[in-house]
Amino acid sequence: MPESRSLVLNAKRYLMPLSLTQLQNIPLIRQDDNLADILLKSLHETNIELQNDDILVIAQKIVSKSEGRMVNLATVTPSPRAVELAEKTQKDPRVVELMLQESNEVLRIRIGAIVVEHKLGFVCANAGIDHSNVMGGGNEKEEFVLLLPENPDQSARKIREQIKQKTGLNLGVMIIDSHGRAWRNGTVGICIGLSGLPALIDERGWKDLFGYTLQITVVGVADELAAAASLMMGQAAEGIPAVHVRGFPYPLGEGSLKELIRPKNQDMFR
Repeated sequence: MPESRSLVLNAKRYLMPLSLTQLQNIPLIRQDDNLADILLKSLHETNIELQNDDILVIAQKIVSKSEGRMVNLATVTPSPRAVELAEKTQKDPRVVELMLQESNEVLRIRIGAIVVEHKLGFVCANAGIDHSNVMGGGNEKEEFVLLLPENPDQSARKIREQIKQKTGLNLGVMIIDSHGRAWRNGTVGICIGLSGLPALIDERGWKDLFGYTLQITVVGVADELAAAASLMMGQAAEGIPAVHVRGFPYPLGEGSLKELIRPKNQDMFR
């Protein structure tokens, strides 16, 4: 990166503080709900006036719900492979069947967890299938789980374009989920889809405080922001599935989930 470009980016980082605000009064989302309209209403009720270069960070759950990604387990017939894995991991074979359908490959198993390469390309536990905060009928015949969006980048782009049509503003939209990590305990928020903001910032060629030229530094800024927003959302009964961000310290631009996924030949944990 040219040094002049580096100086512009570094200068922007100090123009304003980074602020994250929980969006209020978002209702329980159902299939075919218009998230753009719901988010704009919530922004108004939270007394936030959108500006160019703002970012909306959205929990995967409400995107999946709006896109009809809930599955009634009573409709799932487990395959022999699912039954075998379920016995080894002590999991519901119907859920395991959905994991297999949502994955490219099973990488690791242990009691309580199946680690897969998801169809979207990233490695995660249980194919991202979730049972928490998923409302079903409350009986054995209506037990629901939630799958990840089929194309989170496309989902983010759709919400962003709808908001731009209604407001005329250019903003970023990011969809996040909670993932574990191979080398540390605890889940953190990560980006699984985005539109209108970079996934990575390549700082190779930038100068440090002492004039040293950075050689290998590429920053996962989308995941950094996802972790911050996840902290604001919580994981249990908080009911905060969206966060407004202002002061993101890099210029907005197009990014994609693909940029964040390490190629298999560079993955030292496979």
